[in-house]
Amino acid sequence: MFWSIVDSVPVLPEFASTPPAPGDDAPVDARPGLTLLDRDHAILAFNERVLDWAHRPEVPLIERLRYISIVSSNLDEFFEVRIAPHLAAHMAGERKGNYSMESFERLAEAAHALVTRQYELYNDELIPAFAAKGIQIISHGERNPAQRKWVHDYFEREVRPLLIPVGLDPAHPFPQVANKSLNFIVRLSGKDAFGRENPIAIVKLPRVLPRMIRMPAKVSGGKTLFVALSSIVRAHLQSMFPGREVGEFSQFRVTRHSDLAVDEEDVKNLRTALRQGLQHRHFGQAVRLEVSASCAESLASFLLAQFDLPPQALYRVHGPVNLARLTQMIDLIDEPQLRFAPYQASYPVALLPGQSFFERLQRGDVLIHQPFESFEGVMAFLREAVQDPQVLAIKQTIYRTGADSQMMDLLREAVRRGKEVTAVVELKARFDEEANINWAEMLESIGAQVVYGVVGLKTHAKMLLVTRREGRHMRRYGHLSTGNYNPRTAALYTDISHLTADPLLTADMEAVFVHLASQSRLPKLHRMWLAPFDLHRNLVARIDALGAAAAAGEATRIVAKMNALTDEALIAALVRAGQKGVKIDLIVRGACTLPARVPGLTDNIRVRSVIGRFLEHSRVFYFRQGHDESLYLSSADWMNRNMMRRIELAWPVTDPVLRQRLIDECLVAYLHDGRDAWNQGPDGIYRRVDKDISAGEGAPRTTEGHGAQTALMNRYASRGLQRAAPRN
Repeated sequence: MFWSIVDSVPVLPEFASTPPAPGDDAPVDARPGLTLLDRDHAILAFNERVLDWAHRPEVPLIERLRYISIVSSNLDEFFEVRIAPHLAAHMAGERKGNYSMESFERLAEAAHALVTRQYELYNDELIPAFAAKGIQIISHGERNPAQRKWVHDYFEREVRPLLIPVGLDPAHPFPQVANKSLNFIVRLSGKDAFGRENPIAIVKLPRVLPRMIRMPAKVSGGKTLFVALSSIVRAHLQSMFPGREVGEFSQFRVTRHSDLAVDEEDVKNLRTALRQGLQHRHFGQAVRLEVSASCAESLASFLLAQFDLPPQALYRVHGPVNLARLTQMIDLIDEPQLRFAPYQASYPVALLPGQSFFERLQRGDVLIHQPFESFEGVMAFLREAVQDPQVLAIKQTIYRTGADSQMMDLLREAVRRGKEVTAVVELKARFDEEANINWAEMLESIGAQVVYGVVGLKTHAKMLLVTRREGRHMRRYGHLSTGNYNPRTAALYTDISHLTADPLLTADMEAVFVHLASQSRLPKLHRMWLAPFDLHRNLVARIDALGAAAAAGEATRIVAKMNALTDEALIAALVRAGQKGVKIDLIVRGACTLPARVPGLTDNIRVRSVIGRFLEHSRVFYFRQGHDESLYLSSADWMNRNMMRRIELAWPVTDPVLRQRLIDECLVAYLHDGRDAWNQGPDGIYRRVDKDISAGEGAPRTTEGHGAQTALMNRYASRGLQRAAPRN
C-alpha cells in the first residue's frame, strides 16, 4: 500500500503548461533572451536559506546556533575554493574569463551582507535567548573575582606554555599564519629589551586549544558559563609583554585558497604528491581577513598589506571571528529541551535483523532511505560478507569514510580472513585527502589491492560488490548509493542505498571496477550510465526525446532531485524540452543557475530547494512519456565537473514497487513540502513556499505546513514501532 505525505493530491502534481505552437517540432535554442544565474551567488543564496533555520523561533535554541555555525563552515569552504580566481582578476585589474574586478566586488558585497546578518542574529537574538536560559559566554568585564581567578589559573596552566609572542623587526618578519587559525595583533609602546622600537607583535593561538571552555560549577553560580579562548588571551595580553604597554589589539583570522592542485600527468606517485601538497595547504594564497569590529584602522591596513588583500576582503565582525567553532560550545551544553528531539532511525523496513542478506536479495532488491532508515543495514551487509566463508572477493570505492571508520576495519578483517579485497580510493576527495591517504596506506600494508581510479578523474561513484561462491557458480551482490560510506554523515544526510543481486546491474559494477583498476576499454554496460562516457550524453538524449514527444502531443514529465544544477548543456536541454511542452520540476538543494518560470522562456520549469533538519543529498531522476516511466538513482549532480571530470554512476530502479516508493518519498513528498521548501522566482530569488505568492496557479501548496523530512521521520518511526510490537 503506497502512501502520499499530503492527502488528496495526485502522485506527481501537475501544473499549467505552455503548449508548443502547432507543428513546432524544430529545435529550440535554449539561450536567446535567457541569462543564466551566477553560480557563486547561487551558493551564497543557498546559505541564506540555511541561515533562515537560525531565524525560526520554533527551532530549538541550540539548533539555531548550530545552523549559524553551519553557515560559517560553508562560508569557509566557499572562500577556500571559489573566491581565488575572482580575487586574482581584481588584483590584476583585468577580466579573466568569467572573473573580473566587478565579479569580485559583487561577491564581496553579497558575502559581507550575509555575514552581517549572521552576527546580527547571533548578537541580537541568540545571545539574549541563551542568557535567559542561564547560558552565557562571559567576557572579562562581566567576570567576578572568583571567575577571573579561575580564568587566570587556566591561562597559566593550559595556555601560556603554548604561546610565543613574536615582536616584528627585520630579524623577526611577519610569521606564517595558518589557514583559519586564531591570532592576535598587538600594538606596543615603549622599547624592547634591546632598546629598540618594534611596535607590532603577533600572538598565534595553537589549534590544540579549545576555542570555547566551560567554567566549572564552583564559579558559575548555578549558570552554564563559557569563556572564549580569545577572551582569555585578551585578558592576559599585557602579561605577555613585560616592560611594554599594550595599546590597540585585535583578534584576526585569515582564510586561504585551499583547493589542492596536483598535475597528475606529471607525478610518478599521486599519493606521495598529495601528501606533500597537504603540507602546503594551510599556507596558500590569502583570500579573506576577519578581524574584530573594534580593530583599529591602522592595524587592519597593516594586516591587509601583509596578506596582499584589497579592502573588500576585510570582514569586521561583532563577536568571535570563527562562529563555526561554536559547535564546541554546543557539544558542552547539557540541555536536551534546547535540541531537536532525538531521532532513532528504524532498521531498514525491507530487512529483518539477523536474516541473511544473500537469501533476501535473491528474492528481490532492497532500498534503504537514509537517515530515516539506519545505515546499519549497509554495515550489516558488509559484515555478513566479511564473515561468510563462501564470499571470495569484496570490491569497494572509498570517497569519504572519515578518519575513524568501522567500514575500513571490516575491510581489514576481510583481508585477514583471506578474501580478495580491492579498494578504489579517491585520494583527491576535498578536505578528506589525508584520511583517505592513511586508509590507502593501511590497506596496502596488509595486502589489499588499492587503486586510485583514473588519472585526471575523481572517482565519485559509490559501489560495493561482493562475489560469493554458491555451489558450482559465482554470484554477485552489490550495494550502490547516492551518498558516502560514512556512518556519521549517513545519520545526517538524506541518501538512497540500493542493495541488489540483479545479474545485469552487478555485471555492470564488475565491469566498472575492472575498468578503474586496469584502465582497459569499458565494455557496453547493460543498465548503468557512467560518466565521463555516456551519463551526460544519455541524460541530454532522454530530455530531448521527451521534448520531441511533447511536441507530438504526448503527456511528458521530468522531475529531478539533486544537490546542484550548473551544467549548461543539461540546462539548455531542459529549456528546449520545456519550450516544447514538457512539464519539469527540479528539486535542487544548492546552487541552480537555471532561472525558472521566466515568461516565454522557462514557463514550464519550476525550481525549488528544500532545507531541513537533514542535509538533502539524494539524486533521483524521473522521466515519463505517456504511460512509460523510468527512474534513475545517481551519485552525480548536474554539474560539468560531475559529467566530464569524475567517475559517476546513474542506474535505473526497474522494480515498479521500489520505483513507486522512490517517487512517493523522494519526489512527491518534496513537491508538496509546505514548510521547508523554497520556490525560485523568475527573478532568481528564492522565497519560502509558505510566503511565496508568486508561485502561480497550479503550484503545489498546502495550508497545514507539512515538512517532507518530518513526515518521513514520522512514517519510519511508526513503522519501527509496528515492527517492534509483539505479534498475536
